[in-house]
Amino acid sequence: MGIRVRFAPSPTGFVHIGSLRTALYNYLFAKQNNGDYILRIEDTDQTRYVEGAIENMLNIMKWAGVEHNEGVLIENGQVVQKGDCGPYIQSERLNIYQKYINILLEKGEAYFCFCSKERLERVREEQTEKGETPKYDGYCRGIALDEARKRAEAGEPYVIRLKLPENKDIVFEDGVRGKVTVNTNDLDDQVLMKADGFPTYHFAVVVDDHLMGITHVIRGEEWVISTPKHVYLYEAFGWDAPVFVHLPNILNSERKKLSKRQGDVAAADFKNKGYLPEGLINYLALVGWSPEDEKEIFTMEELIESFSLERVSKSGGIFDTDKLNWVNSHFIKEYDIDELTRLAIPFFTEAGYVTDEEALIKFDWLKDMMTILKDRLSYLSQVKEEAAIFFNDDVKPVNEEAEETLKLAHIHELLNIFEEKIKEVDTIDAEFGKITFKEIQKETGYKGKDLYMPLRVVLTGEVHGPDMGMILKVLGKEKVLARIKHVRENFI
Repeated sequence: MGIRVRFAPSPTGFVHIGSLRTALYNYLFAKQNNGDYILRIEDTDQTRYVEGAIENMLNIMKWAGVEHNEGVLIENGQVVQKGDCGPYIQSERLNIYQKYINILLEKGEAYFCFCSKERLERVREEQTEKGETPKYDGYCRGIALDEARKRAEAGEPYVIRLKLPENKDIVFEDGVRGKVTVNTNDLDDQVLMKADGFPTYHFAVVVDDHLMGITHVIRGEEWVISTPKHVYLYEAFGWDAPVFVHLPNILNSERKKLSKRQGDVAAADFKNKGYLPEGLINYLALVGWSPEDEKEIFTMEELIESFSLERVSKSGGIFDTDKLNWVNSHFIKEYDIDELTRLAIPFFTEAGYVTDEEALIKFDWLKDMMTILKDRLSYLSQVKEEAAIFFNDDVKPVNEEAEETLKLAHIHELLNIFEEKIKEVDTIDAEFGKITFKEIQKETGYKGKDLYMPLRVVLTGEVHGPDMGMILKVLGKEKVLARIKHVRENFI
């Protein structure tokens, strides 16, 4: 059997950036090995279910380019399931879990527990007072199965727990951390089936991974502590366990786990800011994994070729927004300009620069604008600020250097001849700018900073910036003349 991995999120509202990286690593590993990448929905905790979360998650995965070939998908706006190992939504697999929990009960590897919440809380409090690790005390372990079934059938509330052996070392090899050993005396008799008839994560994940033929479980490091229980469940069933790989957390600058309280952590947050999926995915791959060479820019195809679990770090990776911006800006500069413009249009409309209808009519004009602005952008929502130079006609010098530039002795002469050349033509294009500046240089002797900086400040308020020929083309004749007049009347 070939490599089979899965991404198994809970539908709890949004895709955390750490979850997207987990999905990415599963995807890269599967693709590199010509294996299968499956998406399963783990919704056994119905109290955390958020309406629309499945659709949102699937749409983000599609946007990011981390797409699975089996499991839960969206087709024509509808959630569907494809594959031979379904259902792929856990709440639709309750009869399967019931079958396998009965197997464990019959083998004596699980037992009914009738303890009330009040008793469990009292036991934990007593253990805490004694300085012990709070865990279930095994009160119901000795109840005979027949008696327990009768009590359950009579309507007495219960859960079903895993019956761990005493003082047994559980050993497994982690793909990142190496050999891990945990003694059962340090573990709890984990609840496998809850009072509502739903399995816990710990039971469902083992049953599902086995029945779906998962060969490698690649997930976050928060599950390391639970893995010995999962390993024991595989033993109890007589099944071969998959390879376990626990990825380091993504940390903030204070080396703490990323939290929504501290800023953007949802993949949708970055999408909504105008990060390109190629940029975000490239950067996320590097947070916890290091390529063999010092290369930092990757296409998805290059990531698939280069990725290896052996080079995943044991320690948490720092989420560096500056580094993300640098990576994303690279992709913006290289992106197809038509597609980049289409992606930027929502931000132009959000800023009130154009309407949706105007954006279609003026697409080529916006494309020229994006050609100018793309080298200044880390993410696309920045066009709302950067494009202001083309829409705000009350131009003013943005800093002291710009103000001093407008005080140059030759500013009046330069503006007069520039204005006359603008008036001589019907329309302005980029070529016009090149020709005009050469003519002004030849006629006046002004060149370099003495020529370009004053005119740039007049048109944009800034001393430095994009190509002047393209600025002239985007502004057009009327706006250029209006800005010359405005600056002359107010600042010179």
